[in-house]
Amino acid sequence: MKELMRPARLAPGARVAVVAPSGPVAEERLQAGLDLLRGWDLDPVVAPHALDRDERLGHLAGTDADRAADLQRAWCDPSVDAVLCARGGYGAQRMVDLLDWEAMRAAGPKVFVGFSDSTTLHEAFAVRLGLVTLYGPVAAGIDFVKNARAQDHLRATLFAPETVRTLTSTGSGTPLAPGRARGVTLGGCLALLATGYGTPHTRTGARGGLLLIEDVGERPYAVDRALTQLLRTGWLDGVAGIALGSWDRCGPYDELRPVFVDRLGGLGVPVVEELGFGHCEGALTVPFGVSAELDADSGTLTLDGPALR
Repeated sequence: MKELMRPARLAPGARVAVVAPSGPVAEERLQAGLDLLRGWDLDPVVAPHALDRDERLGHLAGTDADRAADLQRAWCDPSVDAVLCARGGYGAQRMVDLLDWEAMRAAGPKVFVGFSDSTTLHEAFAVRLGLVTLYGPVAAGIDFVKNARAQDHLRATLFAPETVRTLTSTGSGTPLAPGRARGVTLGGCLALLATGYGTPHTRTGARGGLLLIEDVGERPYAVDRALTQLLRTGWLDGVAGIALGSWDRCGPYDELRPVFVDRLGGLGVPVVEELGFGHCEGALTVPFGVSAELDADSGTLTLDGPALR
């Protein structure tokens, strides 16, 4: 697995487009997120359909075609320096195949930020554009609007990425599997990685990678099912190391941890727990596509260089 191309960091006055490729967005919370971005001296612009709701399928922020058009238009706009997702939910899988990846490649690199359902897009940006992306808070998310730790870490990653090169686990200090490994970061929401296997614009495996995974609202048996799917398909063959993020509403952790021990412990690679990214309060922003070192004994992920150039 090779390191991907890093887009340029943001500077004061940068224009950022906010899009909704997945679920519908609460207008009040989006406005709060836009105010926060303006407070960072950024110039946020909202995509035309960001506040839509599909008339037939209310769990989608507008039609598949409109959501795809918003993302593509924002990405291909030369005045836009970064594209931020407004929220997660569900729907990116439905619109990702409608994007004109040749046009988006021709537009050149820029910053992409999103998490949860946008895992599908992180994979596509890696496969089709060869681009580093940021798995972090969304513009209309509660964590982004209300949590200073999440805000500060994303802001530092965008403007001064050299200051946030090491992420440290908040866990007990005892690694699920000890050791140290090097590789290129990838990952996202476990359920999206499992269901995305074999579809267009996704990687065929994690060989040589440091896999960062998390999820929300999945019971221990469902986490087991997703990990078993990745094991049976060979997707985890050759993975260098694994970092586990948050598992909000996935059941008591003392029921979940045995699943990780059973499914991941036999891989013979270091596994870090509770690295502080994903669906958790004060979630950290993690870059995908950069070279890093995972140290399970110290509970750290250290990037070789800044996420953005």
